[in-house]
Amino acid sequence: MNEEILQNLNQRLDEALDRGRKIVEDDKLNERIEELKARAEKIIRKNPVKSVAGGLLIGYIIGKILSSDE
Repeated sequence: MNEEILQNLNQRLDEALDRGRKIVEDDKLNERIEELKARAEKIIRKNPVKSVAGGLLIGYIIGKILSSDE
């Protein structure tokens, strides 16, 4: 019984890895990533002060979330 479970898990893991490889190797994905990088660069170059302020604000919020005492 345990061997069947392990085989099933291994099969599911192999399938998930194959899907992941297909996604990473997808040419359209790489094109979309490059487009997003270009758009982000353009926005940052157009609004450098706002970009830095936004980055600092996001960093502050993430820092507060990760260092909460709860």
